[in-house]
Amino acid sequence: MGNTIVKRTTLIVRDMEKSRAWYEEVLEMSAYYDDEVVLSGNGMAAGKKGDRTHLVILKCQDPVIGMIGLLQWVKPVWPAPKDIPSAVDYGMPTFVVDSDDVRALHERAVKLDSIIHSEPREWSVRGATGDMIDFLGMSLFDPDGHFFEVNQRLG
Repeated sequence: MGNTIVKRTTLIVRDMEKSRAWYEEVLEMSAYYDDEVVLSGNGMAAGKKGDRTHLVILKCQDPVIGMIGLLQWVKPVWPAPKDIPSAVDYGMPTFVVDSDDVRALHERAVKLDSIIHSEPREWSVRGATGDMIDFLGMSLFDPDGHFFEVNQRLG
């Protein structure tokens, strides 16, 4: 088996400051990278060569994996869809996040007027080894409609 890891997922956002504040305050991520990126026209399957974008990469505790990039078109401004998704559909990721305090995360999310899909609740699932795992979990959307399931392992 190879040594492939997923390091980062980059999300296109409408408002960098609002999105960055949400990730820093709700998920308690910190900035790893913040700069303008001029597209080459080869790597990103969006925009065109010469487009200027603002890329912020945020990290959690691990210095390599689990990062989230926020990408906003600066010049030209890329028009966003009018509606912000409030349901998951084909082509939309579900981010699964581990937290040591789901209730505190919920409080921070409510303060930022996040769309809460599911309030904190206890639930269980059979793990890969067959043992039952108990969680306190909730689910919510970021300012651009990206869906997050947040779990705190119990016991």
